[in-house]
Amino acid sequence: MIDPDPAPTNAIVISAGAMGSAIAKRLVQSGCTVYTNLDNRSPAAHQRALDAGMINLPFETLLSKSNFILSIVPPGEAFAFAQKIRNTLGAHFNSALPLRAFVDCNAVNPETVKRIGGLFSGTSVGFIDAGIVGTPPREGWDPTFYACSEPGARDVLEEFAALSQYELEVSLLKSEGAAIASSLKLCESMMKKDSVGLFMTMMQSESCSPPQIPTPAAHRPSPATASALMKDLSISQPALMPRLIPTISEGIPKAYRSVANQNKEATQRHPHDNDICDAPISATM
Repeated sequence: MIDPDPAPTNAIVISAGAMGSAIAKRLVQSGCTVYTNLDNRSPAAHQRALDAGMINLPFETLLSKSNFILSIVPPGEAFAFAQKIRNTLGAHFNSALPLRAFVDCNAVNPETVKRIGGLFSGTSVGFIDAGIVGTPPREGWDPTFYACSEPGARDVLEEFAALSQYELEVSLLKSEGAAIASSLKLCESMMKKDSVGLFMTMMQSESCSPPQIPTPAAHRPSPATASALMKDLSISQPALMPRLIPTISEGIPKAYRSVANQNKEATQRHPHDNDICDAPISATM
């Protein structure tokens, strides 16, 4: 049973992935209490949580001690995670729990955001749509949380903005309700991550080309082609290359996330074309 004991002010639940743990570390260093749940997580996730100063608790216990739940998970898992929160809290949604809001911080399309927000409709838990723009926090750098809500949750939105006291960069989007932040994040993702994906694809050698995608021999990349392309871009795009190259090593482990990202983008661009989202997309980088 969920324990409704009072929780420390501004305690936050956050996942222990690369982005989540980096944000958690910044919050903990600033005096914020950060909880997480590491059930079924990898040894690497356990180590990231330990390094960040996150407190690992059983799922139901941590929900009773948190003011905000920050959902930072792979896009394809965003709705399922929100559903898990809703099902776990169940009838306790309108009790004296300290939970103020569920904050979706994932790269999902506006329609998915509305579905997630609908899970908390009619409960005492507010819903905040927050898009994280930028790479994980590091020395001298913090990403920005662009956050919005429906008009009825503006008080909770202001409370979320107050987390800036813990060095969380929050920019409020107040004009048009929920899903504005996710739209912004999707546009940013289309511009940046799709460019990185295209670059990575162009740099693949012929042996890495997906066999299910036939390509004319004259257009197939090779190590020599890749080397020549790198040399040319370093001359023709001197400002681009220093920013693009570091993203390659970061992007390869996250390639699987691009499947959900691309489907979300396709739905956003062509909401009435079911065939587009049925096309086989796989992380081959």
